[in-house]
Amino acid sequence: MRRRRRTRIVATLGPASSTAEVIGRLFVAGADVFRINMSHTSHALLGELVRTIRSVEAEYGRPIGILADLQGPKLRVGTFAESRATLAAGQSFVLDGDPAPGDTHRVHLPHPEILDSLRVGDTLLIDDGKVRLLATEVGHGRAVTRVIVGGSVSDRKGVSVPDTTIPVSAMTAKDRSDLEAALHVGVDWIAVSFVQRPEDIAEVKKVARGAAGVMAKIEKPQGVARLDEIMDFADAIMVARGDLGVEMPLESVPGTQKRITRACRRSGKPVIVATQMLESMIASPVPTRAEVSDVATAIFEGADAVMLSAESAAGRYPVEAVGTMNRIAEEVERDPTYRSVIANQRSAPESTGADAIAAAAREMAEYLEMAAIVCGTSSGATALRVARERPKPPVIAISPHIATARRLALVWGIHPFVTEEAHDLETLVEHACATAVSEAFAEPGDRVVVVAGVPLGTPGATNMLRIARAPRS
Repeated sequence: MRRRRRTRIVATLGPASSTAEVIGRLFVAGADVFRINMSHTSHALLGELVRTIRSVEAEYGRPIGILADLQGPKLRVGTFAESRATLAAGQSFVLDGDPAPGDTHRVHLPHPEILDSLRVGDTLLIDDGKVRLLATEVGHGRAVTRVIVGGSVSDRKGVSVPDTTIPVSAMTAKDRSDLEAALHVGVDWIAVSFVQRPEDIAEVKKVARGAAGVMAKIEKPQGVARLDEIMDFADAIMVARGDLGVEMPLESVPGTQKRITRACRRSGKPVIVATQMLESMIASPVPTRAEVSDVATAIFEGADAVMLSAESAAGRYPVEAVGTMNRIAEEVERDPTYRSVIANQRSAPESTGADAIAAAAREMAEYLEMAAIVCGTSSGATALRVARERPKPPVIAISPHIATARRLALVWGIHPFVTEEAHDLETLVEHACATAVSEAFAEPGDRVVVVAGVPLGTPGATNMLRIARAPRS
């Protein structure tokens, strides 16, 4: 099951795609990583889905990544005496700590941390921004607002505060329980929702203890503002454009997406572009031209992965959506301008021996037209450094650890493969050459570049580059 593209595809599982038969079809159609949304998944169903994915993995003999997406804090208004209220633009409206049912003049906001953090001039968005409020008075457990955009508000609609940093953990009690359950069943990635600061990631990593990669979902302006700090802690980044489009002007989202993608490329952190990529395929077997262009833009930017949400989880055409995304990626990567765009966005290697080795491996493999770059990796760090270079030749990551191979299924251009552990350099080179041939990246007699860290098995110690020739039979 060798992919013909470098960009990876993440498919969300849900009611339309929870059976072994459909999951297998999604994998064959092009899904490299499966996302499990913990907002809608019980622990029992989580275990069942993981077992099903692992059975598909065993059937096809190719590592598959699993991403568990934590729900994060859900901020909502209280209830109304008549289940809803209609607010008119220009009127005054109060949010307070009184649990009594609301009306057209006030409603309970059961989040004192918001009321304590709001400042005059801050914006409040209700129901994904359908209703917009502006704080005019704050203090004493209440906020007086002016309605900027009116509309109908019903019970327990979501509320967001794009201008306000809320001193609350990104992990709720439910998230902690879900995190422990996800680690117990062996998922490969944990996505943390509504990340505002690096401490949100550090909290999850303290629990995960390296058992899974930790991904920061950037969906709030506060997360964008502190992106560099967050990236220092996170193992990967997701550009969660849905909530970003609620909390910042829609016209700002494309530029923000580009800045995040390029920052991740510079730092060598995998980045996923997500949300509404092929939204029309929830109900239609074909996407719009605008959606195809949206996916293509992310691929031209060099994103590691593009993601399907409701399209594969609840849509009528989940397999077709994955197949469409696969074809778009293949076509973009065949485009004559693709390589030049990718090369022009390449950053100079960081001033470390490991990054210099990775850059040299790319240059050597391209200049000498070698069949592949093979990374011997224990932790995955060597493969990540090479992937950061976005080389033209194929990149194979061989590892004795299935967990490492599964995590690398998310990374641009990496073909992960599990091999027996090599105890000396000659054995590692033999494994590298044999894998390049067996996985159809090289013919006997072709040359490959082998990159690894010596002593073998030392995480992050990339310090060896060698040209090897696949033996002739």
